[in-house]
Parts: sequence; C-alpha cells; structure tokens
Amino acid sequence: MNIQWRKSSFSSETQGDCIELANPTGRILLRESDTPNTVIATSPAALRALLTTAPSRRRRQG
Repeated sequence: MNIQWRKSSFSSETQGDCIELANPTGRILLRESDTPNTVIATSPAALRALLTTAPSRRRRQG
C-alpha cells in the first residue's frame, strides 16, 4: 500500500523534527519524521480528543 504522508505547514524541509499524518483507510496514522518506521494508528475521534485537550503554543502565548 502506498501511503501519502502529510507534514504540518509549520514544518520545513530544514526542520527534521515533525509529526507526519496519513489517513489511508479511515484510521489515522502518525509517525515521527526522524523515525519513519515507527507508526502509531488511532481513530479520528481519539486524535481529535488529544488535540482538543493538549496545550497549544498559541493558547499559551495568548
């Protein structure tokens, strides 16, 4: 299966540390760009809950 990984628009090619996401079959796949062979699978609802409750840099700044 050819998976299309997406990187955050906040990441650049010179920044090696980023999280990449894919959604090939309705599940969300996450991986660290520095270790692309380690993949975590989750549901869209679980990822949404994490992002809703995790502290945001924007929220902390202001």
